[in-house]
Amino acid sequence: MDKLQKASQRGTLARTRKSILKSDCLILDELGYLPIDKEGSELLFHLISDFYEERSLIVTTNLEFSSWNKVFQDSRLTSALVDRLIHHAHIFSFSGKSYRFTNALSQHKN
Repeated sequence: MDKLQKASQRGTLARTRKSILKSDCLILDELGYLPIDKEGSELLFHLISDFYEERSLIVTTNLEFSSWNKVFQDSRLTSALVDRLIHHAHIFSFSGKSYRFTNALSQHKN
């Protein structure tokens, strides 16, 4: 999103989006780790809409969908975004202890 926002500010958004849309797969890692401002939310929504039913999208997050309103700060946009993401999706939910956390603890004990 930083790339999209900087391109928007420079006036090169169309070129940047075209470059991203050449990808077969877009990976959004740790979505929701940081809050997203209104402009970032809208830019991401349009990018996801462009990928919707055309290309592959992988999203990782620690948040349940019900918490996404806090990230995107616009309930209508969040609903539309989630709707596009979950349509045709394979959703994997993992629970239990974090591998990183467990690994860090085991290294501390040695």
